[in-house]
Amino acid sequence: MIRVMLPAHLRMLARVRGEVELEVAAPITLQAVLDTLEAQYPVLRGAIRDHTTLQRRPFVRFFACEEDLSHEPYDTILPDPVIRGVEPFLIIGAMAGG
Repeated sequence: MIRVMLPAHLRMLARVRGEVELEVAAPITLQAVLDTLEAQYPVLRGAIRDHTTLQRRPFVRFFACEEDLSHEPYDTILPDPVIRGVEPFLIIGAMAGG
């Protein structure tokens, strides 16, 4: 079971509280987690990734085990602690400005 932590605005959109747990088929990659998340919560389609290109939205970041995976290829295998459910996969809303 993969644990996913969403930022507050996406939790509100998906109408969930706390972590989301996903059953993801192996191999557990960034794309597999995002595809499963969007399949289970269709309202999130387009909020995390562009509808057409499936590229990450500019102000969305992905973290696992304190490592920024935002610019990694979608076929990147997630770290073992995330796969085992010990650590969550984090989707963070980034901030910009001065």
